[in-house]
Amino acid sequence: MSHDIETYKRQSFGSMLEPKAPVGLLIVDFVNGFANPEVFGGGNIPQAIENTIPLLAHAREKGWPVAHSRIVFADDDADHNVFTMKVPGLLALKEQSHDSAIVSQLTPRDGELVVRKTVPSAFFGTSLAAWLTQHGARTLVIAGAVTSGCVRSSVVDAMQYGFRPFVLSDCVGDRAIAPHDANLFDMAQKYAAVMQRDEALELLGNL
Repeated sequence: MSHDIETYKRQSFGSMLEPKAPVGLLIVDFVNGFANPEVFGGGNIPQAIENTIPLLAHAREKGWPVAHSRIVFADDDADHNVFTMKVPGLLALKEQSHDSAIVSQLTPRDGELVVRKTVPSAFFGTSLAAWLTQHGARTLVIAGAVTSGCVRSSVVDAMQYGFRPFVLSDCVGDRAIAPHDANLFDMAQKYAAVMQRDEALELLGNL
């Protein structure tokens, strides 16, 4: 691994990403189904949810624009897609499904955007980018599940839209730790700043 890191450094990956105000918060798919190891959860997702509770409180106190995402398919499966070909169980996530609902600890408030999606990225085919731009966000703090899937794809799209992604490593979780760690490393090298919640909040507090 040390040899690999030296290769990345030599090729100029992993440069620092400086935050710029204003700051927004995106919480990706912290829904009941991903909190439940018997459905789509497991790994370190429960801890990530707990760590996100004070993060959300901080964002609200500071007046950051806050967006949440959840996976929602049509009741008649009309929007069945390649994602559900790979993971057929996702089709159970309907508008009124308990497993598709955002966990009670992070229930959205009035004025917070809730994005419904049928693909991994919270940006693809949604109004999220326009909403964040309307609210002036330049830096986007990201929490959610799962690190290797919907979080990663949302981070890549955030970067491609020109937002500065800050992934909070203890506020994102995955059903398995190996892909969690690998994707945090990869995002830190190419797409985002990656750090723990308290370190990020201290840094952002200095803006």
